[in-house]
Amino acid sequence: MNTTNNHINYIEFKANNLDKTKAFYSKAFNWTFTDYGPNYTAFEDSGVSGGFEKTDDTITNGALIVLHHNNLETIKQNIIDLGGTIAVDIFSFPGGKRFQFLDPSGNELAVWCEADE
Repeated sequence: MNTTNNHINYIEFKANNLDKTKAFYSKAFNWTFTDYGPNYTAFEDSGVSGGFEKTDDTITNGALIVLHHNNLETIKQNIIDLGGTIAVDIFSFPGGKRFQFLDPSGNELAVWCEADE
């Protein structure tokens, strides 16, 4: 995956049923999927990398735009200094770590970086 600081790098959606979601996008648009456990699947062949996270909640705004930055602590502090709010603090996942924030208008986005070697 080509990663450039401050670029949109990944789009994450919510899904109530991953099997139905995968079948729909696979048949409708020829996307391919890689499962990461029972609650997450990543998609390819869509023009941008992304994934679906399983949720039992009602989906109101199911898209999460994910930016890339090499230094999460630096960009996190910059977001706070500029009036953003941290919605989900830094956490690790297979292959990296990320956090989620709200911009001054209330839009939720995420920033990720690769796992430390």
